[in-house]
Amino acid sequence: MPEMQPPPPLPRSQPFLRRNGTVIKLFGVGALKIDRKDVFWKDAFVTVAVSDLRGTREGLALDWSGTKRALQPGSQLPGYTTGTTALLALDQPIASAVDFSISLDVNGSGGIFFAPFGVQNEAELKSNWPDPGFRGAFLPAERSVRADGFDARWKVSYYGRDYPQAWTSIGGNQRFNEKTVSASFFGAEFLSILDACRFVERSIKYGVLFLVLVCTTFFLFEVTARQKIHPLQYLMVGAALCLFYLLLLSISEFIGFGPAYLIATAAATVLITWYCNFFLGGGVRTLMIGAGLAGVYTFLYITLRQQDYALLMGAIALFVLLAVVMYVTRKVDWYARDVN
Repeated sequence: MPEMQPPPPLPRSQPFLRRNGTVIKLFGVGALKIDRKDVFWKDAFVTVAVSDLRGTREGLALDWSGTKRALQPGSQLPGYTTGTTALLALDQPIASAVDFSISLDVNGSGGIFFAPFGVQNEAELKSNWPDPGFRGAFLPAERSVRADGFDARWKVSYYGRDYPQAWTSIGGNQRFNEKTVSASFFGAEFLSILDACRFVERSIKYGVLFLVLVCTTFFLFEVTARQKIHPLQYLMVGAALCLFYLLLLSISEFIGFGPAYLIATAAATVLITWYCNFFLGGGVRTLMIGAGLAGVYTFLYITLRQQDYALLMGAIALFVLLAVVMYVTRKVDWYARDVN
């Protein structure tokens, strides 16, 4: 999974305190009309909600103004049980802003998202993952996606969320809850765009190209060369074309997609060419089938490797194929053929 730099440390301390069963978020207790003498400073703690901590491999610690405090499992945020909490055990009231930070090394994650708890929130991600998907309520203000990774930077104000900056649970204030916080998430999801399974899935979408190519070629042989081809022979060749995708999927589970594609292509092309040799009489027509299949399979492989132009290339190929069929059959007298 991608390597990421941890988010920048929060600029101000925002511990949660518990007072007679009431959760209080300290953002200036004066604004909440609470006397500092009524706050249990010895019970103060800093809590962080993280949805999945299974990727952490080392012990976590809170750096509280230069002092290390161990983080214990579990979050104290309403509606969030997964996370970490560090007891502060303060002897004196917090009189001014305190800088603190938490270094979090996470591995094996499908994505990372943040909640804009601050007044002005800034988050920066640097990763070696080439296919990010930016999700959530806010898009990055700056981003750069490259083949060797991506950089993204968010700047989010607290005006874009639905919960207040300071609150208590006195009076039944339920505006801060899991639903409102989840609606304000922003971050990046790590997508697996071109793995083996997705390659096979994308190749199946071009299956019509092979069926149309082979069936059209057989039909042209019947129209222009008076070659009689039985419907069962159409069916056999179509079954071989479909079997190509099953071979591709099964083999790619054990080896890479490239070698699996080569093996499946060789097997399907050789089988169809060998079978057509018997009812087409060999010669140029059989070579046309074999060369056509090899060319289309090569074209499909190149198309699958193109992330941005795959659909365009497939559409152009189908258009060119239709143009060739129309050109070859432009002088066919279909009414005369029906009479005969």
